[in-house]
Amino acid sequence: MKKILVTGGAGFIGSHLCKRLLDENNIVICIDNFFTGRHKNIEQFIQNPNFRLIEHDIINPIDIEVDEIYNLACPASPPHYQYDPIKTMKTSVLGVMNMLDLAKQNNAKILQASTSEVYGDPQVHPQIENYWGNVNPIGIRSCYDEGKRCAETLMMDYHRMEGIDTKIVRIFNTYGPNMSPDDGRVVSNFIIQALKNENITIYGDGTQTRSFCYVDDLVDGLIKMMNSDLIGPINLGNPSERTILDFAKLIIKITNSKSKIIHTTLPKDDPTKRQPDITLAREKLNWQPKINIYEGIDKTVKYFKSFLSCN
Repeated sequence: MKKILVTGGAGFIGSHLCKRLLDENNIVICIDNFFTGRHKNIEQFIQNPNFRLIEHDIINPIDIEVDEIYNLACPASPPHYQYDPIKTMKTSVLGVMNMLDLAKQNNAKILQASTSEVYGDPQVHPQIENYWGNVNPIGIRSCYDEGKRCAETLMMDYHRMEGIDTKIVRIFNTYGPNMSPDDGRVVSNFIIQALKNENITIYGDGTQTRSFCYVDDLVDGLIKMMNSDLIGPINLGNPSERTILDFAKLIIKITNSKSKIIHTTLPKDDPTKRQPDITLAREKLNWQPKINIYEGIDKTVKYFKSFLSCN
């Protein structure tokens, strides 16, 4: 049995990762400061003897014994990471350094959950790992975008200087059950609005594109990356690209909603395109998404229906 640390383990992706690792008979230590993580996401694990919850902020060091570290700790939606941009940057710099020091102390492998936002508003499409990106270093999104870029730098420098087994994955838009209904991201926003028959709000004209990956597929990729000899960075996401306007129409159709689509101002520095090139993941990890958008959205809609009925 491996002893595996998941930081941000009570969050959306982290809770799914905890479940998979427990199902595979590992000891799982979940660290979360519950800024965006939710107790409800992990309540099913509390009675599991192989699960341990530590309420802690990785900005502060921690001393525990682990074999592997999945570092998912960081608010990921614009409203959350912009709420306290200095705290967001500290999480991606001080927090990552603390996790790297913990990995060094334990001779443990560490995987950093980076993001497609390191590509900024890309001038290369689809985005491939050797593209350095087009990021505004002083904008309202910079605390997250540049924080994650700095985290990648730290991962590589600790690998080169300290010999730590580091791994970097760049996560593209991911969705599924356990998403927070108020995280401000497009999937949760559209589904909640559609289920309530409220106007679906599109920022800008809706021609900007995104590529949506179901969370189970992403977790498969994270675990394959951890178990590989790769360092990365490597893209994990679904290369099926669609416009935001088409996605809104799809949500209305699947939910049989009476919602109307309205348009509002596009946020500053919002990327116009987002599509991963997953050639490396296919060739090196034998990984690619399996769950199509219709199946994934159906599962996510059922989750939000249940959530709304309980609130």
